[in-house]
Amino acid sequence: MTSDVDALRRLPSVDEVLKTGAIAAAKDRYGHDAAVAAVRQALDATRTAVRAGHSAGTGPEDVAAAALAHLDREARPKVRAVFNLTGTVLHTNLGRAVLAEAAIEAAVTAMRRAIALEFDLGTGRRGERDGLIRDLLCGLTGAEDATVVNNNAAAVLITLNTLAKGREAIVSRGELIEIGGAFRMPDIMARAGAKLVEVGTTNRTHRKDYAEALREKTGLILKVHTSNYRIEGFVAEVPACGLAGLAREHGVPLVNDLGSGTLVDLARYGLVHEPTVAEAIADGADLVTFSGDKLLGGPQAGFILGRKELIAKINRNPMKRALRVDKIRLAAIEATLRLYKDPDRIADRLPTLRQLTRPKADILALAQRLSPTVAGAVGAAFAVEVIDCSSQIGSGALPLESVPSAGLAIRPTAARGSGRLLAALASALRALPTPVIGRIDDQALILDLRCLEDEPAFTANLASLRGTVDEPA
Repeated sequence: MTSDVDALRRLPSVDEVLKTGAIAAAKDRYGHDAAVAAVRQALDATRTAVRAGHSAGTGPEDVAAAALAHLDREARPKVRAVFNLTGTVLHTNLGRAVLAEAAIEAAVTAMRRAIALEFDLGTGRRGERDGLIRDLLCGLTGAEDATVVNNNAAAVLITLNTLAKGREAIVSRGELIEIGGAFRMPDIMARAGAKLVEVGTTNRTHRKDYAEALREKTGLILKVHTSNYRIEGFVAEVPACGLAGLAREHGVPLVNDLGSGTLVDLARYGLVHEPTVAEAIADGADLVTFSGDKLLGGPQAGFILGRKELIAKINRNPMKRALRVDKIRLAAIEATLRLYKDPDRIADRLPTLRQLTRPKADILALAQRLSPTVAGAVGAAFAVEVIDCSSQIGSGALPLESVPSAGLAIRPTAARGSGRLLAALASALRALPTPVIGRIDDQALILDLRCLEDEPAFTANLASLRGTVDEPA
């Protein structure tokens, strides 16, 4: 007890710590007040450690180092780049689509410079921000007109509110979807002011079900692409082209919500066909809604395309201003859409398509090159094996489809404490300068390498891992 008291008495004062070189540098970097607060916190932590019987590291330089480390941690941005080795290309929790270089350059220009956002350079008068991308969207899809809001949930919300507020919206029971973040179609309909009219059953809906529900109070028919799940077996649904004729007969609009949405036929790249926006327009939908940051490969946005008079109504809705897209995203959207004008090269220029179409042989060769480096970084407590694995598209797109891939399986060499070791390794990888995010499966940490494009940066990043995960005691 006496030794603890003596150790506490020997602790440096705040002023002593502030005079160290480390804190002088910290004050230049983070400011005087922040440095003083960090020193006080470090001294409090040191006192607690001494009382617990840990007397090492109690000098001024030790306290200063602890304070500086705290300041560095606090200054680290919360929005950080990571290595996505989960095997999910469009990972919702990791930001979905990685933008193309052209989109990044356009966004930077919009951030650094004044831009003609709502200014018509031809007439010198006020313009519309949607006009920056309207012609591109219409040219790529065959739609009469187009508008954009901040995500597809907003696109569905404002469409329902504009066309079916106080009226009925007909939808199949098998299409009453829920996506991430508790986005439920019935709830969105209610918030939009539309009355939900369910037709058919969960697994089977027929044209006559829609026909029998149509009446004077009908505001629209809603077709929802079940992009994040599939119902298989004894099933029946009415395709959009079949609903289009019915909607026209009764003078009500057909809205086709594609969810993810794609502008190209994925089958040309060896992937499973997903309905394209152009196909939805050609099938007779009056309006089509879809996302920007999923299969499209751009920033978060929600697009509404279709008949000119309906788009005009949506643009007059007061909600439109609350849901509009800012200049940075508009710049990135325009640049992304321009890439689609050159379909022969888009798979190389758009990261989403590039990663989805990456040959398995290339990924396997990468795994074989990285295996020794990863084994050296994780240490003798683990064995590293090159494996075949399957990637998925993610973000609700083609949920039952997978893409052949390759990666590394990292397993503890001892059975005892293997679960704790795997958790510790996953935590250590997340704590690297650039966090590495994999997945734990089959008693191993799996690193699917489909999305790893910067091999040198990944290898250099692993240097900080050495010695951080110990064998179980």
